[in-house]
Amino acid sequence: MKLIVGLGNPGNKYNKTKHNVGFDSVDKYIEKNNIKMSINKKFVAEVGKGNDVIVLKPLTYMNLSGDSIIKVINYYDINIEDLIVIYDDIDLEVGKIRIRCKGSSGGHNGIKSIINHLGTDFQRVKIGVGRKEGKDIIGDVLGKFSKSNRKIIENVLDITVDIFTDFVVGEDIIKIMSKYN
Repeated sequence: MKLIVGLGNPGNKYNKTKHNVGFDSVDKYIEKNNIKMSINKKFVAEVGKGNDVIVLKPLTYMNLSGDSIIKVINYYDINIEDLIVIYDDIDLEVGKIRIRCKGSSGGHNGIKSIINHLGTDFQRVKIGVGRKEGKDIIGDVLGKFSKSNRKIIENVLDITVDIFTDFVVGEDIIKIMSKYN
């Protein structure tokens, strides 16, 4: 069983913000694969199940994402190599995709939370959301994209569906990295 996790913050005020591209990506995947999502109070998340895949959107807010993920991993007995997490990266230009097998948090609080529960060896997809000069980081990531940058992101979200599809069918992560990085 594979586990796809999109990071973001719950609530309408965060919809379509830079910090929620992980949620947006998962939403695109579940739409394309007709996966029904429902709230699971035990996991503090929105969860959906498809063929050989669980899709997760933690509702713990970004900084506590690891709390939800570890509950799902333990409940379904999922191996770490069967987990992939997608999230925003302000240090990458808008629309750039970077897939990694492991690494540090890079200052991302959601990833810090996951690392606290799982260590650094989990697969991740970073989507570049860019950084506005002169704007504080929190205000920037909780802000919305410009119209032109949102178009770029929408195209990237389509690509993430392909990444997840390759991951779920068992394609090697190194091959996926070379294909999409």
